[in-house]
Amino acid sequence: MIDQFWTFFIAITLLTLFPGVDSLLVVRNTSRGGWKDGVATSTGICSGLFVHALVSALGVSALLLQSAVAFNVLKLFGGGYLLWLGSCSLWRAVREEKSISSEMQPVTARQFQLRRSLCEGFISNVFNPKTLLFYMAFLPQFIDPTRSPVLQSLFMAAVHFIIGMIYQGLLALLVCRVSGWFKSGPLGRTLEGLTGIVLVLFGLRIFLKNRV
Repeated sequence: MIDQFWTFFIAITLLTLFPGVDSLLVVRNTSRGGWKDGVATSTGICSGLFVHALVSALGVSALLLQSAVAFNVLKLFGGGYLLWLGSCSLWRAVREEKSISSEMQPVTARQFQLRRSLCEGFISNVFNPKTLLFYMAFLPQFIDPTRSPVLQSLFMAAVHFIIGMIYQGLLALLVCRVSGWFKSGPLGRTLEGLTGIVLVLFGLRIFLKNRV
């Protein structure tokens, strides 16, 4: 389907394993609602890859990069969304500390909601300008000009989807294995707070970096 498939496969696998916002969001939501929450979040994240692939293939990404206003809107929305997610984590950490006398309440309050998890993952990925830039720069290197660039881009996104789902699914399982050590205790609140801080820092970085 594409030129140099195995080169692409190795490169995209290594890049997927590099920790970033996506991995952090999966860890956060798995800690919140268990393995199902993490896998649903991963599904939303990886589904967003098809949007970036289609946008890249159609050249819309190039138009966004040429328009300072359009790109800043995308960047502000993505950064603002990460700030909101991080703030929610920080708020939960503070709230649980105040309600330490009823330790079981925070666990039962965090019900798994499929739609919420899918939306959080999808929105976080689609409005991440780094993913947009990466797909625009990376995918064209493997496109055969004699074939449909849209189909080839979607094929590469599908490969990335499978790799991402496997990695993030295993990550969610790992978090579930150790989550019992953290739930409803000081370590749990610390993990929640640290996750919130890192998400806020990611959001601020996207929000402020190269602002036009």
